[in-house]
Amino acid sequence: MSLLSTLFGIKKEASDKIKILDRNTYANAILGKNVQLIDVRTSNEFNEGHIKNAINIDFFNVTNFKNSFNKLNKEQAIYIYCRSGARSQKAARKLVDMGFTKIYDLKGGYSRWG
Repeated sequence: MSLLSTLFGIKKEASDKIKILDRNTYANAILGKNVQLIDVRTSNEFNEGHIKNAINIDFFNVTNFKNSFNKLNKEQAIYIYCRSGARSQKAARKLVDMGFTKIYDLKGGYSRWG
């Protein structure tokens, strides 16, 4: 039983730090503001279109992913997105492990943005 509590405790702690926002809420949170806005798609996907002022940090480039996020402010809110929401959820869990505490993910990813 304690193993299950431990697992669920960790999951709850992570979910307290990760919020999934619908398109309108996400847009209102980032537009016209100086925020840490990160696109975790590949550079090819990013170059085909992205949210204005987003920085591209490819989730699949493990070394660059870690190094790039380590340069960001862990105390400041971070807004992430990918194509559909799956990669950004994996990225969000990694960011919790790296010490980020306020992570906002775009529900449905960039495919829901336009």
